Amino acid sequence: MRVFQVERWVPRVWLHAPLSGRILGILGYRLLDLSVAGARIAHYDPLRPGSSWTVELPATLGEQTLSAWVVWTKSIGSKAAPAKGRPPRYESGVVFVHLTAEQQGALARTIERLTTQAKVLGKTTQQRKTPSL
Repeated sequence: MRVFQVERWVPRVWLHAPLSGRILGILGYRLLDLSVAGARIAHYDPLRPGSSWTVELPATLGEQTLSAWVVWTKSIGSKAAPAKGRPPRYESGVVFVHLTAEQQGALARTIERLTTQAKVLGKTTQQRKTPSL
C-alpha cells in the first residue's frame, strides 16, 4: 500500500492488492485506492459520469455501504481486448456523498488502519498530488 494525497490534500491509500466489492449488489469491482472523500475502482461495465450508486466496500474494510457519485470513467487496456475474447475494462473515480458522521468515522478509521499496516509491513509511503476524484 502507498499513501498519497490528492489536489484537495485528502489522504489516500493506494492498494497493492486490490480488494473486491459490489455496486448495488450486482456489479463487481476492484478497489484500487481509497480516501475519506472517494475511491478509484476498476470494473467491466461502464459507469456514466454523474450517476449515483451505492458502493459496498469489501468485508475486510468493514462491509460499509456508501452512497457515491461517479466523477469520471475511462476505458483501460487495449482496444483489441474484445476481439481476443476479453471484455473491456474500465476505471472510475467516485466521490462519497451523504455520509453520516458514523460512516465518515468508520471510513477514517479504515484508512488509518490501512496506512498503519503499510508502515508496519515496511511498504513505502509517498505523498503526491494526483487529479481529484
